[in-house]
Amino acid sequence: MTTDTTATDTATDTTAIDTIAANLAALGQRVRVLTDRAEITGLIDGYLLSLDTVPRDGGRFDEAWARRYFTPDVRITTPVGDYEGIDGLAESEQATLGKFERTQHVGANHMIDLDGDRAAVRWNAVMAHVHLASTQRARGEEPGGHFDVGGTFTGEAVRTPDGWRLRSLDVRAVWTSGRGPLVLTPKAGATLRDLAGGA
Repeated sequence: MTTDTTATDTATDTTAIDTIAANLAALGQRVRVLTDRAEITGLIDGYLLSLDTVPRDGGRFDEAWARRYFTPDVRITTPVGDYEGIDGLAESEQATLGKFERTQHVGANHMIDLDGDRAAVRWNAVMAHVHLASTQRARGEEPGGHFDVGGTFTGEAVRTPDGWRLRSLDVRAVWTSGRGPLVLTPKAGATLRDLAGGA
């Protein structure tokens, strides 16, 4: 009788331990998903904020900036131009945003579809660009004019030894308001014409 009771108790204990272990494993997986989502959201928000931050010593972008947000083999498509690889990305971003006195990029509606060490990402953004005083003077306009863009960002983030990084990014303009910079890339000019209905 004692042996049967001991065997039953042992089986019950084993079942309880297995259940607890399974619950802990499931909880651990849920925590990892939440952590990954938080880290990717932080990557996206940090990237957008970095576009608007001008250090006291001038300049915005350097190689450390590029490596903080992107993989070495990154592919980026924007209304201004296309980029492949991290080399020269910081200089290109500086040239693009250097056409403005200041900018503000606000992102929202982060959608993150995790698949192990990869994630499809999408978010909306509203981007305000305050023109340089020289741009406004050249146009015969008062300082403070701005060019605003609403758009979407889609891409892929990957887990690296240094944390999550963007491996691809596709930026699409959905609408614009105001006049663009004085000097446009051919692609930027085509984008603005398309959004204006081909005019």
